[in-house]
Amino acid sequence: MQPPSTARGYRPEIDGLRTLAVVPVVLFHAGAGLFQGGYVGVDVFFVISGYLITGIILREIDAGAFSIRGFYARRAKRILPALFTVMLCCAPVAWFWLVPEDFAKFAKSVVAVCLFVSNMWFWHEEGYFSTASELKPLIHT
Repeated sequence: MQPPSTARGYRPEIDGLRTLAVVPVVLFHAGAGLFQGGYVGVDVFFVISGYLITGIILREIDAGAFSIRGFYARRAKRILPALFTVMLCCAPVAWFWLVPEDFAKFAKSVVAVCLFVSNMWFWHEEGYFSTASELKPLIHT
């Protein structure tokens, strides 16, 4: 994996911000009682990613080399292998761990993930921030 870069080159402070964004997520999932701000870390991470992606797009536009097809091809190469790995790892655990009703919901969430509508699926199912969301392995998609 290449470090994040901009027109100025590698920016170590962005790696520091990423670390600060990941820490609250890890603490939240670890059940740290004093810290319940996991979603804040996710939001910060998305802002950082948006900043870096926007920089890449602007540089490509300035160079006359931007292609929406190329942009999405690079995103797919980066994101889809990890996404499918997570789904493949979750499926056998869900098969053995979940009761049939919950496994059926899990299967529907897999379909929603594959169709890139998982946020809407989880929001309409029981509410994105519901307590039950802690037991949904694909909620992060």
